[in-house]
Amino acid sequence: MKPLTRPPRLAPGARVAVVAPSGPVPEERVQAGLDVLRGWDLDPVVMPHVLDRHAELGYLAGRDADRAADLQRAWCDPSVAAVLCARGGYGAQRMADLVDWEAMRAAGPKVFVGFSDVTHLHQAFATRLDLVTLYGPVAAGIDFIKSARAQEHLKATLFAPETVRTLTTAGTALVPGRAQGVTLGGYLGGLAADLGTPLARTGARGGLLMIEDVTELPYRIDRLITQLLRSGWLDGVAGIGLGSWERCGPYEEVRAVLADRLGGLGVPVLEEMGFGHCEDALTVPFGVAAELDADAGTLTLTEPALS
Repeated sequence: MKPLTRPPRLAPGARVAVVAPSGPVPEERVQAGLDVLRGWDLDPVVMPHVLDRHAELGYLAGRDADRAADLQRAWCDPSVAAVLCARGGYGAQRMADLVDWEAMRAAGPKVFVGFSDVTHLHQAFATRLDLVTLYGPVAAGIDFIKSARAQEHLKATLFAPETVRTLTTAGTALVPGRAQGVTLGGYLGGLAADLGTPLARTGARGGLLMIEDVTELPYRIDRLITQLLRSGWLDGVAGIGLGSWERCGPYEEVRAVLADRLGGLGVPVLEEMGFGHCEDALTVPFGVAAELDADAGTLTLTEPALS
């Protein structure tokens, strides 16, 4: 697995677009997120359908075609330096195939940020644009709006990525050791749902897999990891970093499943890294060569996430 193209870092005054590729977003949370971005001396613009809600399927931020059009229009606008997702939820995989990925590729590299359901788009950006992306807080997320640490880490990654080349976590080794590879991943359920689809990675061979999830009970986490194992998607993975498992049941039960399903791979596994659906979430770049040190609790990037 080769490192992907690193997009340019942001500079003060940069224009950034906010999109909602998945679930609907309350207007007050969008406005709160915009205030944070303006406080960073960015110029945020909200795409036309961010506040939409689907007429029949209330868990979607409007029609699939409109959500896809917002993403493509934002990305292909030469004045936009970054595209930030407003929230996760569900719906990105419904619109991903409606995007003109050739047009997106022709628009050139820029920064893309989001997590959770946005995993489906992180995969597409890797396979269709060969581009490094940031698995980080969403612009209208409560955990972002109310967390100084999450804001500071994302801001540093965007403006001064050399200052956050090492992600020092409070995590411990589920399986000890060090491993080198290219980062990839997302939320566990999304990776399993993407198996066999045209925009997804075909496997994690040679990679450092970063995974987390929310509201999945231990037996369902078992099922999802087992699906990845049985499909061969985890064959050759170099190391694994585990983020948050919020509302997935008692952590000791979740941990037992993770140890049982991942321990047999014979690779280092670092748990409780502090990214994903949690307070003070770290931003993790995907597509960057790095070293995972499970014993030290660190993920060190070979070079900054952004150029």
